[in-house]
Amino acid sequence: MKLTTTAFADGGAIPAEFAFASPDPVQHVKLSANRNPDFEWTGVPAGTYSLALICHDPDVPSRGDDVNQEGRVVPASLPRVDFFHWVLIDLPPDTAAIARGEFSDGVTARGKPGPHAPRGARQGISSYTDWFVGDPDMAGRYFGYDGPCPPWNDAIAHRYVFTLHALDVARLPVDGVFTGANARAAMAGHVLAQASVSGRYTLNPAVKL
Repeated sequence: MKLTTTAFADGGAIPAEFAFASPDPVQHVKLSANRNPDFEWTGVPAGTYSLALICHDPDVPSRGDDVNQEGRVVPASLPRVDFFHWVLIDLPPDTAAIARGEFSDGVTARGKPGPHAPRGARQGISSYTDWFVGDPDMAGRYFGYDGPCPPWNDAIAHRYVFTLHALDVARLPVDGVFTGANARAAMAGHVLAQASVSGRYTLNPAVKL
C-alpha cells in the first residue's frame, strides 16, 4: 500500500496552509488556514473493510516548563511524547482520495463537531482538547483535523506523520468520544497493511527545515 500527498514532499517542509498556526514577527504566532492536506493511496489489500487515517507528532515536549516562554528555549534533549492531530476512522474501503480542506478549512475555536464526519466516517478528538483545557476562549472538544502548532521556542522542528491503515473490520470498535490512543488500541490485530507520509514544521525562526 502506498500513501501520497501533493501538499508537501515526504520528509519535507509542511506549508503554513496546512498548519493551525504560522509564524508572526510580533506575537510569535498567528492562526493559519488549518486546511487538511490532500491524500491519495493505492494498493489497498483484499479483505479491507475500512480505512483509518491518523496524524501524530512524536516530538511534543514531555514537560511544559519552557514551552512558549520568553527568553527560554525548549531543549532538543528533552524527552518527547505523541500529540494526535487527526484521528479519522471508518472510511469506506473504496475511498481512493481525500481533498485539501475536505475535513478542515480554518480554525474553529472550541473545536469542530464530531464524531460523525463526511463519507460516513468518524473522527476522534485531537490532543488540542487537552492542550486548551485551561483556556476560556479555546477550551472544547477538538474533533477532526487541526494542524501543526509546535512551541515557537522549540529547538527542533517537529515531525508530522500521517499513517493510513487498512483494516479487516467495517467499524472500528470504539464508541462515543475517542482519542488517538483509543483508536490505536482498537486497531490492534485488525491491520492488514499501512503506509505513511511525513512532513516537518516549526514556528521557531531560528530552526531551519
